[in-house]
Amino acid sequence: MTDSNQPVFNQPVFNQPAFNQPAFKPLVFSGVQPTGNLHLGNYLGAIKKFVALQDTSDCIYCVVDLHSLTAQLVHDDLKDQTRSITAAFLASGIDPKKHIVFNQSRVMQHAELAWIFNCVARIGWMNRMTQFKDKAGKDRENASLGLLAYPSLMAADILVYRATHVPVGDDQKQHLELTRDIAQKFNNDFSDRIAGLGVGVEMKVGEETVNGYFPLTEPIIGGPAARIMSLRDGSKKMSKSDPSDLSRINLTDDADTISKKIRKAKTDPEALPGELDGLASRPEAENLVGIYAGLAEISKEAVLKEFGGQQFSVFKPALADLAVEKLAPVAGEMRRISDDRAYVDAVLRDGGERAGALAEATMKTVRDIIGLLQS
Repeated sequence: MTDSNQPVFNQPVFNQPAFNQPAFKPLVFSGVQPTGNLHLGNYLGAIKKFVALQDTSDCIYCVVDLHSLTAQLVHDDLKDQTRSITAAFLASGIDPKKHIVFNQSRVMQHAELAWIFNCVARIGWMNRMTQFKDKAGKDRENASLGLLAYPSLMAADILVYRATHVPVGDDQKQHLELTRDIAQKFNNDFSDRIAGLGVGVEMKVGEETVNGYFPLTEPIIGGPAARIMSLRDGSKKMSKSDPSDLSRINLTDDADTISKKIRKAKTDPEALPGELDGLASRPEAENLVGIYAGLAEISKEAVLKEFGGQQFSVFKPALADLAVEKLAPVAGEMRRISDDRAYVDAVLRDGGERAGALAEATMKTVRDIIGLLQS
């Protein structure tokens, strides 16, 4: 349990590594797709976490525009959506000078390493990915190859920087496990070559010791509001694609709109319980409590300690006031930054150059490991 007096996001928790990897410099990588408007779920589940991590870690944050092609090949406004995500990063407090913010397509090494990983990964691994099954549906023969190979590109995004940690939500845990599988197979397959080039780290994986070039990236554990559900249906994740705008709070919503959406959020007739067990089988109540906890940076237990026994007619106004206090400044700053397109483009250009230098250093070694002719 989280101590109710401790801020959740200011003390990110790293899972204990499954092996000793002292030669891998700690580095956090994460990315967000430029599809649709960012909403409260993106903010609490990802961006707010990104901001906190930069105080304790070296971070690379990427707008993964190549990934967006798997959801929709033809975009009318992909450039503007990429800028919008970048503006959200900056408005939330990510520092593009101390860390790196860029869009994925600027760094060609992502795609280069993804192809190598396509040759490392097994088709059976890809076929088991839950997201592919969900998104491809029953007509898998008509799904794009990009959708099937999506996790391989995600692995390349992470490992082209040899990132040691990635903040992930529930829907990405399986992909991170696959990233670890790909890294482990690469390390196993090329262990002798890695050792011969003197670029490896002795890694204990189970009972076997191999010379590894890539770390087995670890997830970063989130806080109590890592998964935010729809305001209209507590059993569904808050989504950009939901046809009802009342189902989500967009980061660009003004104060009146935020308050209205929370007032109209679906609830049940019972009062809030005093203990977490009382939220069982009450998904809408649990969701609103989780939103309050995430915004206030406290535990759900602390929220129930304050509001337990009270009706939603009391809790919703308090939640609305908190949401406006926390989100309205971000929305205003996001609009201001978005209006300065030249600044946003300069941030992405600078970040792309810095990320590209790191990625090329990795790829030069990978090409040597594989045996590709470079000179």
